[in-house]
Amino acid sequence: MKAKITLAKELKIGNIDRRIYGSFIEHLGRAVYGGIYEPSHPLADEDGFRTDVIELVKELNVPVVRYPGGNFVSGYNWEDGVGPVEKRPRRLDLAWGTTEPNTFGTNEFMKWCKKAGSDCMMAVNLGTRGPEEARNLVEYMNHKGGSAWSDLRRAHGYESPWNVKLWCLGNEMDGAWQMGAKTAVEYGRLAKETSKLMKWTDGSIETVLCGSSSRNSPTFGDWEAQSLEIAYDTVDYVSLHQYYENRSGDTASFLARTLEMEEFIYSVICICDYIKAKKRAKKTINLSFDEWNVWYHSDNAPYERWSLAPARLEDNYFFEDALLTGAMLITLLRHCDRIKIACLAQLVNVIAPIMTQNGGGTYKQTIFYPFEHLSNFGRGAALNPIIESPKYDCAEFTDVPFLESIATFDEENEELVIFAVNKSEDEPIELNLNLLDFEGYKPFEFISMDGFAKNAANNFEASPVKPHKNGVPKADSNEVNIHFEPFSWNVVRFRK
Repeated sequence: MKAKITLAKELKIGNIDRRIYGSFIEHLGRAVYGGIYEPSHPLADEDGFRTDVIELVKELNVPVVRYPGGNFVSGYNWEDGVGPVEKRPRRLDLAWGTTEPNTFGTNEFMKWCKKAGSDCMMAVNLGTRGPEEARNLVEYMNHKGGSAWSDLRRAHGYESPWNVKLWCLGNEMDGAWQMGAKTAVEYGRLAKETSKLMKWTDGSIETVLCGSSSRNSPTFGDWEAQSLEIAYDTVDYVSLHQYYENRSGDTASFLARTLEMEEFIYSVICICDYIKAKKRAKKTINLSFDEWNVWYHSDNAPYERWSLAPARLEDNYFFEDALLTGAMLITLLRHCDRIKIACLAQLVNVIAPIMTQNGGGTYKQTIFYPFEHLSNFGRGAALNPIIESPKYDCAEFTDVPFLESIATFDEENEELVIFAVNKSEDEPIELNLNLLDFEGYKPFEFISMDGFAKNAANNFEASPVKPHKNGVPKADSNEVNIHFEPFSWNVVRFRK
């Protein structure tokens, strides 16, 4: 089938904030213990960090990592995870029914971030705690010295402040599963006062207000409007969380979920702008899509309650999951004028692109590769391509384009990149790409993932699902014809 993309520099959506390629580490399953931290591993460094994992995180080029939760944070006492390790208490984690030894905590995570080349997006506990504990943590992390909490950090061996700039005001506080769940009004008041005290402690930080736990939540819409109206003046972002699944085996509907994601993003933008108009405010609230992924392969895996770091939520991703991951990233970039932060949840072992064996090796999941491509090549500004594509109907959606695509333009490095998913399981796309004002730009690299069964996956024994390079398409003046294989992820890079 034939499709066409017309592209021009003036079709700019917005500049891409690098934090849109963020991820997430929670004290859940083997994300921390056995994931990023395993002192007994042969490849562990002097801090107990797995260097093989750090190298894979560097390949993903993750600019910011959200920590320490997630549901975990709503019962977390941050003081338990600082100071001499031998004096730290073991706690029962009610969020996930496990035991938290606190041998890895805030300072360890900050050291890991530096080694991994990432910044920290720190979450504070607004479930069982409140403004006082949150502002104390900001003082501990960011104040230079000469105060009780900053001097405690120095006594713990960290003379210089960590200067964490991005802070989450709790997590999914509308959910009944959340420790200390709140109504929208209760949460709005708490978030307002917490953010106020945190910013009084350090005026350079930004804060993220919790949105609904998902678009499917019964609180959605009212929660955002009510809590944001209360806290608008003291916060900078509203969070979005969403996971997609294919339990029914309906691949066509599964790959069309980005239409639903599009509506979700648009709805939250509308709510933010409605409150802005209602308050006659000058400030615009942007979005933090700080939990997103495919998640459905491992929900009910058994584990021993109160055990330490049991294997939990270790989805083994299929090839079709990689295609939706790429399409979701494309959707995020389509709204980069308002989405400034996003976090693939999570990073290691728990619904993650990176998998590890305790004491053993690693492998890259299928979803690793689209994220790697966007994070490394999707720089500069996002351009909105004019797409002419055949469409299909499926059980849950109508008029779904077979071709999903976005372009990024890095003017400084003179690089244009086209990212595209062909959602058809059996037909290739013959794409005619028309570059209106990219004189002299020629394709120099064409990467794709294709030719795999939709349920193909990688594992510790073999990792067949990975990208490969193709012959570079020929350019005729300002037109390029590109062949996209059926059911494929594609990256075409151009330089002047």
